[in-house]
Amino acid sequence: MIHRFSLRVYYEDTDLAGIVYYANYLRFIERARSEWVRGLGIDQGRLKSEEGIAFAVRRVEADFLRPAKFDDVLTVETRLGGVTGARIMLDQAVLRGNERLFQAGVTLVCLKDSGTPARLPADVRRSITASEN
Repeated sequence: MIHRFSLRVYYEDTDLAGIVYYANYLRFIERARSEWVRGLGIDQGRLKSEEGIAFAVRRVEADFLRPAKFDDVLTVETRLGGVTGARIMLDQAVLRGNERLFQAGVTLVCLKDSGTPARLPADVRRSITASEN
C-alpha cells in the first residue's frame, strides 16, 4: 500500500535560485513518515512515554532527480520496503504530478531511551506489516 502526503513549497523552502534546498527533501519525507505512522494507528508519543522507545533514522540513501520550485504542490509517497525485529525499511519518493523529483531508501530503527537498540513491540510490528495488504 502506498501512503500519500501532499505539501506546497513555500519561499522558506527554497534557495536564492528559487529551487528547494536539498536538505528540505529530508524534512518533507520525515513529515510524510510521521503521517504514515500516525495513519497506522501508532502513537509515537505513547511509545516514548509508556515504553521508553522511539524510532530513529539509521540510514538514508537519496537521489535528487529534478528540482522542485517555489509554489509547487508536491506529493510524498511512502511504501514499506520491509520490516525486521528492530528495523523498518521504507521507500519514499517526492513527486510533482507524475514527475519523480526525489527518491530515498530509509531505514528506521527502534531505540530505547538509553540509545541502545530495541525490538519493535509486537503490536507495532503487526500494524506495520498489515499496511502491506
